[in-house]
Amino acid sequence: MTRRVAAIDCGTNSLRLLIADVDPIRHELTDVKRRMEIVRLGQGVDATGRLAPDALDRTMRALADYASDIRAAGAVAVRMVATSATRDAANAADFTSGVHRTLGILPEVITGREEAGLSFAGATAELAAEARVGAGPRPEPPFLVVDIGGGSTEFVLGKSAGDPRDGGDLAAISVDVGCVRLTERHLHSDPPTHAEVAAATADIDRSLDAVAAAIAVRDAHTLVGLAGSVTSITAIALGLKTYDASRTHHARITAASVHGVTDQLLGETRQQRAAIGSLHPGRVDVIGAGALVLDRVMQRFGFADVVTSEHDILDGIAWSIADAE
Repeated sequence: MTRRVAAIDCGTNSLRLLIADVDPIRHELTDVKRRMEIVRLGQGVDATGRLAPDALDRTMRALADYASDIRAAGAVAVRMVATSATRDAANAADFTSGVHRTLGILPEVITGREEAGLSFAGATAELAAEARVGAGPRPEPPFLVVDIGGGSTEFVLGKSAGDPRDGGDLAAISVDVGCVRLTERHLHSDPPTHAEVAAATADIDRSLDAVAAAIAVRDAHTLVGLAGSVTSITAIALGLKTYDASRTHHARITAASVHGVTDQLLGETRQQRAAIGSLHPGRVDVIGAGALVLDRVMQRFGFADVVTSEHDILDGIAWSIADAE
C-alpha cells in the first residue's frame, strides 16, 4: 500500500525536503517534491561550539516553508533528522525547540553511523530494484558509499545493494571533515593559498587514516558519491551550463576529471566560482573543500571513477518511515 511521507535532512550546510509516495510491497519510491535551501546551520560551530542565532533563524524560516508544502501535499508521516552541526553544538536544545514549534515534531539528532546507514539505503535501494527487474549494466558491489556533508563525511561499505529494511552487512564510519568545516578551518584566502590547501589536505588525509583502519575500503568495487559537493563536481565535470539532476544521476566521473575540477575550483576566486552556471550560489564558498575531500578519497584508495547518486539520505529517511509503519 502506497503512503505519502515527508523526509527532512538538516545538515551543516543545507536543509532538504523530500515528499514521496512509498510502496514497500512493490519497493517503489516516487518523488512528489524535492527542495533544498542553503541555510548554513553549522556556521561557526567548529570554532564556537554553538549554533549562531542568525543560522537558527535562517533554518526555521526555511523549515516553515517546508511545513506548508507538507500540509499541502497531504503527507501522512514526517521524519526529520539532523546531523553533524547539531551533534556538535552546545545549544542544540534551541534548535530542537524551534523545530518542534515550526514543524510539530521533534528532530532526531542521529549519530554518524546512523547517518551512514540511511545514506547507504537511499543510494543503493534503486540499484537493488534495477537488479530485480533485469535492468541493464549497473555498478557492481561491494559498494563504498561516501556522503560528503558540510561538517562531516560518512563512509559505509556494503556487500550488496539490498532492501534498505534488511540492514545488511554494513561497515561504517563518520569523520569530521566536511566542506564547511574544512573551509572555516583552512581555506581563508581568495583563492586559497598553497599552504592553506596543503593544511586542508593533511586534515583530510588524517581522517582517511581512520577510515582505512575502521573499514576494508579496498574491498569495494564501486565508489558511490552522494550530496551536493559530489553532484556539483559532477555537473562541472560534465560541462553542464545549468544544473540537471537527470544528467548527474548515476553519471560516472573519472578520477582524472575529479582531480582537474578540484584544481580548477581551488585555483579560482570566489567571483570566478560564482560564474559557474551549474553551481548553486550557496555552495560557491565551500565547493573547493568538498571537491578536495572527494579527490583525496579517490587518490588514497585507488578508485578509477565515482558513480554519482542524486538519491541519498533523504530517500533512506523516506524508506525508514514506510518501514516503521
